[in-house]
Amino acid sequence: MTRAGFTALDEELKTLKSVERPAVIRAIAEAREHGDLSENAEYHAAREKQSFIEGRIKELEAMLSLAEVIDPAKLSGAVKFGATVTVVDEDTDEEKTYQIVGEAEADIERGLLNMRSPLARALIGKDEGDSVEVKTPGGQKSYEILTIRYI
Repeated sequence: MTRAGFTALDEELKTLKSVERPAVIRAIAEAREHGDLSENAEYHAAREKQSFIEGRIKELEAMLSLAEVIDPAKLSGAVKFGATVTVVDEDTDEEKTYQIVGEAEADIERGLLNMRSPLARALIGKDEGDSVEVKTPGGQKSYEILTIRYI
């Protein structure tokens, strides 16, 4: 995982532990004061939220404890994890830039491409100027690699 991805997950974990967890505990306590728990919607909603928060905390702790942080700035050469790759769609001439990242930090809207995605798998190991074929739900796509940067 990249340093930015690790930091984002670590911040989420801190927020869950220091803000979200105490808030849901207070909400459960308030809901209990309303009496009969069997028909108390606020209580059940707060318990459900607590369950989600505790599950996410465990998931983040496990991810962060096993994470290997890689600094892409120390890498070079063909496309690999951490590379920022600019490609052009050979049919539409549309350029897009993606950084190949781990599953936990992937966000296609922000240009963070999961390394297990079909496009990332096709790009890994290729160099600038190479063309790649990718099978997408919309059909076969061809991309040419314009630039590879490690930042």
